[in-house]
Amino acid sequence: MAPRAVVFGVLLLLAGMAAAQNAPTTPTPAAAAVAPAPEPDCNGILLTYNFESRTKIRPFVADRNKQPYSFKANATVLNSGTRPLKSWAMLVTYGYGEILVGVDGAVLTGGGEMPYNTTDDAGNATSFSGYPQTDLLTPIATAGDISRIQASIGIVGTLFAGPGPFVPLPTALSLDDPSYACPKASNVSGGILSTCCVLTPEAEANATVIDANATDPTKNFLPRGTGDLVITYDVLQAYPSSYLALVTLDNNAKLGRLDNWRLSWEWRRGEFIYSMKGAYPSEKDTTGCIYGPAGQYYKDLDFSQVLNCDKKPVILDLPLSRYNDTQIGKIDNCCRNGTILPKSMDEKQSKSAFQMQVFKMPPDLNRTKLFPPANFKIAGASSLNPDYTCGQPVPVSPTEFPDPSGLDSTTLGIATWQVVCNITTSKGAKPKCCVTFSAFYNDSVIPCNTCACGCPANRRGPTCSTTAQSMLLPPEALLVPFDNRTQKALAWAELKHYNVPKPMPCGDYCGVSINWHISTDYNKGWSARMTLFNWDNVDLANWFAAIEMDKAYDGFEKAYSFNSTTVGKNTIFMQGLEGLNYLVKQTNMSGSDYLVPGKQQSVLSFTKKVTPGINVVAGDGFPSKVFFNGDECAMPQRIPVSNSGFRTHLSSVLSLVFVLAASAFILLQQ
Repeated sequence: MAPRAVVFGVLLLLAGMAAAQNAPTTPTPAAAAVAPAPEPDCNGILLTYNFESRTKIRPFVADRNKQPYSFKANATVLNSGTRPLKSWAMLVTYGYGEILVGVDGAVLTGGGEMPYNTTDDAGNATSFSGYPQTDLLTPIATAGDISRIQASIGIVGTLFAGPGPFVPLPTALSLDDPSYACPKASNVSGGILSTCCVLTPEAEANATVIDANATDPTKNFLPRGTGDLVITYDVLQAYPSSYLALVTLDNNAKLGRLDNWRLSWEWRRGEFIYSMKGAYPSEKDTTGCIYGPAGQYYKDLDFSQVLNCDKKPVILDLPLSRYNDTQIGKIDNCCRNGTILPKSMDEKQSKSAFQMQVFKMPPDLNRTKLFPPANFKIAGASSLNPDYTCGQPVPVSPTEFPDPSGLDSTTLGIATWQVVCNITTSKGAKPKCCVTFSAFYNDSVIPCNTCACGCPANRRGPTCSTTAQSMLLPPEALLVPFDNRTQKALAWAELKHYNVPKPMPCGDYCGVSINWHISTDYNKGWSARMTLFNWDNVDLANWFAAIEMDKAYDGFEKAYSFNSTTVGKNTIFMQGLEGLNYLVKQTNMSGSDYLVPGKQQSVLSFTKKVTPGINVVAGDGFPSKVFFNGDECAMPQRIPVSNSGFRTHLSSVLSLVFVLAASAFILLQQ
């Protein structure tokens, strides 16, 4: 038996040696971290996501599938094609509730703040944009220089998943570019996801020779984008350690506007603002420079003259009184107290601009090393202003400026970037204004809906119902704040034998309410009165409103106390007359124990000549939509019904109430 055992042992040894020679060697830790080589058949844009590691963190939970882990990952975008990839953006669809806490080599396209919830904030996919490397050139144009054709994104965050050995990879990878089609990503190995995006046939057919052979990123640009608000960042003068920039805000929204705008961004390369003209920072603070790297490098600079060293400065427009100030004003389109109107209202006031001197830090001490800030945000001070989401800066062709000497020539900026912002409505967002209805043929006013503009979570005072229907009111109650309406509403309900909900309905919590009152209805025409109430603590300058009249639009004649014009097929656009376009905030009035809203009103007349079938009483005389300062207002869920016994009574009461209120308000202003 011994010889057989020896022979069997020798055979096992030889088999093991042969297997060892054929098996692949285990990669070193450094090699394991390197992204895989490009797919042999990928002649497009190769996207990879390398899940590097994860570590169990507290709190430890009983449900293993909801245990938090910290993780590290690396994503790459590699241009393996024949066309430059301009302003690249990579979409990653996460599936394990990932919360990003750090991103390196890119920025979130929407300018999101860290920590960033990829489920709540991003929605379907999280978008990463290149920064500072926004463009990826081709291997042909760079002799395969990996630093110019590939971008790498370092990602650190938290996810919620079960234990290993499975790897919680994203569910999809793609390019945020309609010119490319990306097939479903596949697993290259246990922790690496990959896909190869190629030009669509339409993009391939429409590509120009210049696009295909572009090698100089300074001479080939993407077309300028369009959006509700476009921010242009122009470099006008460049020096080794600083540059002069012109920032322009251009409003393209049909009805959107901004009041007392506040613009912010994030410096990503240690820059700071030395001086500004046409705007100013909300806080002048130089401690970040004095005690930071800037103070160590610029040792001889007088930082008392520096304007702002914040990494995320907040910029405000100057008041009109500073326009002719030679030190901080004298910039075209500046100094309007932050008001930007839609072009449909006043094209001259649809733009704002300012200049600033920006100091740079190593290693960017070269007049050609120019980088814009990232993560732009824009907002208005009024609660009625819309919310905006801004993309990242995109390099575009340099802006052309008229020659300052007056000659018939143009001067090009040194470099230009464009940031496109669009009005967004967050999930579950409420309106910021509401509408009430009344009519001469019914003596009750239909108020704004309960919680029309949202109910605060931490309401104080007596409990109220957020679901009960709002109670009908007497006309004079429209001039009273909601908190002071209770007695009037109860007395009116008792007089009219209306049911009183228990608990009573909550208020509308709107900063602006608009009453639409049908005043008259006769054979040849009819009229309505529109009244604006400002319940906010902010004056509203240069206000505007718009109404959609589905059946009565063609019969509109004029508004007597507002400027008005018809727009499109069903919209009537209105604004205050010159000198009367200021809707003041709620104020204390002598003899009143509550705040009185600012108010403006106008009568609107309509003819039935071109709308012979219109039925005003049945509802054709009420607008289907109402907008105030660009925001769509909450509409009542019912309309007044005919009540013949009270027609004259209500018309006279409303007229008397509004006339007395207007007279008292004028006396107060005097």
